[in-house]
Amino acid sequence: MKIGGFIKQSLIDYPGKIVAVIFTQGCNFRCGYCHNPQLVLPELFENELSYTPDIIFQYLQEHKNWLDGVVVTGGEPTIHNDLPEFLKKIKDYGYLVKLDTNGSNPFILEKIIKNKLTDFIAMDIKTLPERDFYFEITGIQNIPDIAERIIASVILLKNSGVDVEFRTTRLPDIHTNEMMDFIRNFIGSDKRFVVNEYREGKTIDFYKNQSLNWKYLTGKATGLSP
Repeated sequence: MKIGGFIKQSLIDYPGKIVAVIFTQGCNFRCGYCHNPQLVLPELFENELSYTPDIIFQYLQEHKNWLDGVVVTGGEPTIHNDLPEFLKKIKDYGYLVKLDTNGSNPFILEKIIKNKLTDFIAMDIKTLPERDFYFEITGIQNIPDIAERIIASVILLKNSGVDVEFRTTRLPDIHTNEMMDFIRNFIGSDKRFVVNEYREGKTIDFYKNQSLNWKYLTGKATGLSP
């Protein structure tokens, strides 16, 4: 597991819980509005990471009486094949686990849910679950079945029995009211849906406009397989 950041205590990342937050390094999407480019773009990765799994597990073991849970976010955690084992170790310490994901890997999500390795999953739905829309938002074209994967993940989470939150970042001139209504209906009225408004900042688009070799960086997007 490659870890790009660690917050020892947070009151906002898991509703009603005091948690530690682990940021995994790497993502298979290149969403221009992403505010964590240092976790997504290989050219911005730190060569020497401050936290290793062993350091984090030691901290979690020592603070079991001070924390309710752990949030694993990214980047995109599900691109790491050892994610289930990583979550299991956190669960073995007795923590609640929240996982943030873009929903592109239903195969590993199914494994995590089946083995009861998470208590809360938050999934970003970038846009309408159609290939061309996803290609436009995510900046990648090397996951040809992306729409099928997103649909599979939504169905899986809706029937998972774990606490679930779906969320979409509304982009100006991209997401129409009709599109947002479709996503709400697709999720279902019985599931939590959070709409985040677009914020400017040092996003992936910001670094793209700073003359990074964009063609090279998008070529780094990692495809997935079952």
